[in-house]
Amino acid sequence: MKDAFTHRLNEIVPRLLSKELLENTGLGAEIGFYIFDYPPEHEITVNNHLEFVKKEISKKKPDLIVQHINLFQFLVDYLRKNKLLDSAIDMQRKKGDTALMKALKGPLNPEKLAKEFARDVSESKPNLVLISGVGPAYPIIRSHSLLNNLHALMDKIPVILFFPGVYDGQGLKLFSKLGETNYYRAFKLVP
Repeated sequence: MKDAFTHRLNEIVPRLLSKELLENTGLGAEIGFYIFDYPPEHEITVNNHLEFVKKEISKKKPDLIVQHINLFQFLVDYLRKNKLLDSAIDMQRKKGDTALMKALKGPLNPEKLAKEFARDVSESKPNLVLISGVGPAYPIIRSHSLLNNLHALMDKIPVILFFPGVYDGQGLKLFSKLGETNYYRAFKLVP
């Protein structure tokens, strides 16, 4: 099992640097959304490998601008920017997770988050966007909801979501345990 996983990790850089991925060719009319799914117990390995991936890309293709967004950090920054972070932490301590989720439902609407995400990306003008931190951001940010709302906003920039769970081309199963959510508009980065 570990050998197969290591092989998949080793395929990430060549796949990200492929002309097909970077130019969104061979996808029909779809935009370039890709998912690299992995067993949740390999979260630390994948996070460390992402650092390696970014260094390798900058060595092999220095003109390629890569933006890496950690969804959990994105969430914290978004709440801080909107002056909601301290009150959210306080509410969670005093009233619990359910009350917090109810209070944040409006400010963290997936459409609003997607617009903020796309705005951050457009300011950096990357050629490639890598997304991690899906697990820590759950359940506040649901990856399938974010991706669905990003489709209309990301233009032709390839987006790669590193997902701790299973993606079978039809649905996402976070942590390989939670109920599957339908999502079929992405391609597997590495089978």
